[in-house]
Amino acid sequence: MSKPKIYIDGKEGTTGLQIYDRLADREDIRLLLIDEDKRKDTAERKRLMNEADVVFLCLPDEAAVEAIELVENPATRIIDASTAHRTAPDWIYGFPELGKEAREAIRTAGRVANPGCYATGFISLIAPLVRRGLLYPDAPLTCHALSGYTGGGKKAIAQYEAAEREPELVSPRHYAVTLSHKHLPEMVQLCGLTRKPIFMPMICDFPQGMVVTVPLYLDMLSGAQSPDSLRQFYRDFYAGSCFVTVRPDDAPTCGFIGSNNLAGTNDLQIFVCGNGEQVMLSARLDNLGKGASGAAVQNMNIMLGFPEEAGLVK
Repeated sequence: MSKPKIYIDGKEGTTGLQIYDRLADREDIRLLLIDEDKRKDTAERKRLMNEADVVFLCLPDEAAVEAIELVENPATRIIDASTAHRTAPDWIYGFPELGKEAREAIRTAGRVANPGCYATGFISLIAPLVRRGLLYPDAPLTCHALSGYTGGGKKAIAQYEAAEREPELVSPRHYAVTLSHKHLPEMVQLCGLTRKPIFMPMICDFPQGMVVTVPLYLDMLSGAQSPDSLRQFYRDFYAGSCFVTVRPDDAPTCGFIGSNNLAGTNDLQIFVCGNGEQVMLSARLDNLGKGASGAAVQNMNIMLGFPEEAGLVK
């Protein structure tokens, strides 16, 4: 059998480069590469897209929508890393850990929308609770999150890694302060919520990694819940997952949850901390791993029938 042909449209961007790094040494696929002097040549991009079995779109939203129009080959399958199609009805959301039906939908899909990094953390915590009836869809939720600066793309990377930079970059900085972050629509839709969470992200002075946290009163949940019962709930929900794990009962023993511990991996760790009245649900991941490029490669593996973890670091 011939090797599947893969093309990355937008390989020069942060997400595209990270996808390329995960695929470059694989011998079970064939990467189609565009000549550097033709990377903005629409005709050449179109040719490669229609030759490919799977195309990764690593482009801004508007450019991703335009790129779709170049694909005329019905056999070409697309994984879009932009925000453009994450809530579109004719696209499959690429979060296989949500269950067997989600994984099967990805396996047979022609169009897969890769999840946002913050959304991945939030959905991993809240979607299981809503789907199993433990949390009402209209619950008033608050979400805090810390992310490495690579999540801001090339502009943020250049700003943070400049030889001479602004002193304020040393400290964590709130952004999206109008409370209308672009990941909110997918967070609401995939969790089945009827009320938007108050979402407060921060960008921090480290390259990769993130923690997404949702605090809850236990009486917001159905049944007699505790930190122990919720840890077991998540263990059961994510049983068999390659990448999602629940930290042990005694973690974190130091009282801290670091944000960049999983940099360079495709893992996602869930923490349930708290007491008899309140809990703090946290998801830790790499914003460029399970939050972007790693997730895209994981989805490609599922679509092509490869082992889900192929080319990915745990």
